Amino acid sequence: MGNAAASLPDGARDRLLELARARGVSLASLSDFLGRNPSYLQQFIRKGSPRRLEERDRRKLAAFFGVAEDELGKAPEMSYALPHEEEGPGAWVVVPRLDLGASAGPGVVPGGEAAFDTFRFSRRWLAEQGLAGAQLSAITVAGDSMEPLLNDGDEILVDRTPRPLRDGIHVVRLGDALLVKRVAQAGAGRLALLSQNLAYPPIEVAADDLTIIGRVVWKGGRI
Repeated sequence: MGNAAASLPDGARDRLLELARARGVSLASLSDFLGRNPSYLQQFIRKGSPRRLEERDRRKLAAFFGVAEDELGKAPEMSYALPHEEEGPGAWVVVPRLDLGASAGPGVVPGGEAAFDTFRFSRRWLAEQGLAGAQLSAITVAGDSMEPLLNDGDEILVDRTPRPLRDGIHVVRLGDALLVKRVAQAGAGRLALLSQNLAYPPIEVAADDLTIIGRVVWKGGRI
């Protein structure tokens, strides 16, 4: 019998192997990058199991290698149709995931704000949340100072639309550090940066020393 993987109609396996060799990365390390067991991609390429990469894995690998997702396989045909209002163009809003983290701890120096991936949100859902037309981006929380509200590794949706400051959870820049904190007024020209975790004391700063990047309006993370 021939190789099961070779009988599949697309060249996703060959292309993935070619990209890995060109970059000089092992299949095991790529599997670890995806949060999978070390033999996951080896089995995908050599044994045809799974038959297709999951959309999340395909998107993440495509972003890593800088190629189009369809080079690594096509999504299976769905056996049902989405409701009509979600089918047409403009039904989804693409939100960039930025390659930086907002520290919920002592602070981190951000890297370049380069999108490495995207989320898709229903335009109708965003409107229901009062976020129609908002300037949105997604970044990762680092640290534990906002626990239990925000955990290390959570992804947060940040509304960067310019508007007057009101008390709430914001991503801010203080010097070279990017932080996620509850921001509250602390008197004339002063702001307080408050942590949810009471082990971290409040930080009071001059408003002119702080840049408000955006308000945190949604979070997602593993349970």
